[in-house]
Amino acid sequence: MRTPHVVVVMGVAGTGKTTIGPLLAARLGVPYAEGDDFHPPANIAKMSAGTPLDDADRWPWLDAIGGWAHGRAGLGGVVSSSALKRSYRDRLRAAAPGIVFVHLTGDRALIEDRMAHRQGHFMPTALLDSQFATLQPLEPDEPGVTVDVSGSPDEITERAVAALAALPGTAR
Repeated sequence: MRTPHVVVVMGVAGTGKTTIGPLLAARLGVPYAEGDDFHPPANIAKMSAGTPLDDADRWPWLDAIGGWAHGRAGLGGVVSSSALKRSYRDRLRAAAPGIVFVHLTGDRALIEDRMAHRQGHFMPTALLDSQFATLQPLEPDEPGVTVDVSGSPDEITERAVAALAALPGTAR
């Protein structure tokens, strides 16, 4: 399966965006961009210190992701971004109208366990509560799919590919 759309792999910290994103991109035959790489150093420092980002912190980050997505319009790509609020997703869609979201979801205990065992990431488990408090799941009028994160990365990726293939206008 291939898609000319840019797919944003979204969800709270610890759902596997950085793991599933590259696997999904490989399956779709498109480039992958790590959303965390678009954060300015001040955002990384703030999160590393255990302080949640506010909207003012997120706008430049979302604009940078939106710029990348805009540049991939018609070519396809996969990028990770928490995209927790509808307003964040609206901002991304304004930059690149063809964006489709893959919302990774799962049991909070599973996500927390995965966060606790990952190494080398700046986001502490202590911020998971703020992530869930901020999360506004995809609404019916938003182009995208919801994919459960239980199982192996390959299983999750297969569910994402199948769900995307079922969306009108994404498979070719």
